[in-house]
Amino acid sequence: MRDDRRSRPRVGHIQFLNCLPLYWGLARTGTLLDLELSKDTPEKLSEQLVRGDLDIGPVTLVEFLRNADDLVAFPDIAVGCDGPVMSCVIVSQVPLEQLDRARVALGSTSRTSVRLARLLLAERYGVSPDYYTCPPDLGVMMQEADAAVLIGDAALRANLHDAPRLGLQVHDLGQMWKDWTGLPFVFAVWAARKDFVAAEPDQVHKVHEAFLASRDVSLEEVTKVAEQASRWEAFDARTLERYFTTLDFRFGPEQLAGVAEFARRVGPTTGFPADVKVELLGG
Repeated sequence: MRDDRRSRPRVGHIQFLNCLPLYWGLARTGTLLDLELSKDTPEKLSEQLVRGDLDIGPVTLVEFLRNADDLVAFPDIAVGCDGPVMSCVIVSQVPLEQLDRARVALGSTSRTSVRLARLLLAERYGVSPDYYTCPPDLGVMMQEADAAVLIGDAALRANLHDAPRLGLQVHDLGQMWKDWTGLPFVFAVWAARKDFVAAEPDQVHKVHEAFLASRDVSLEEVTKVAEQASRWEAFDARTLERYFTTLDFRFGPEQLAGVAEFARRVGPTTGFPADVKVELLGG
């Protein structure tokens, strides 16, 4: 561990639009300079947190559950949905019931979204496709596959721009889960390593409070956040505001119930117990 660890916690930063409201407010609240931010993909940041290269950060739900013995989740902060999510989708050329033994392209290695898609297709639609991983380029995917699973900004582009233009069906994974279970879904949680919590409890609580404050100010000023983001993103401000307010950044009892249901359904085949315990900071 580096000598400066006590002065600035090493915190992960996902560079997807779905996390922007959680980070945008850090500059507004003056806490940005108190953190050593590392920007990367959800998968890479999850791996860094598990390895101990980060102290605190976002971690995909599957990786959190696989490493629950070493991590503590921050209460009341996550990236999820209670219905549509807009940025985790299955784009298909045929009805989902027709995907048995069909080729389905996975545009990401995001284990949570991919595991959710596979669960829904297997148990809700009764199909067992031939999955393969490839870059998230919808046009190329549709040349070789009957359907594609996309997440993040690539999914948002496919959902709002490319799929309608190409006449493709879009199925929102968050809405599919809600229709099936009646529960919210959580794609990523914010967590700290237990060894860091033990060593630096005050810092951990300050980081937790900073992210809660950042989220709250971002949602209070969501029109401004969307307007600023639209200057460098391929979406207009109105679309981004709708997206930011569609996402669910809470992590309370209802979200925990959704996590428990997901774990019950996929845990034994995904690397964690069906009744895995989620430990919350301060719990």
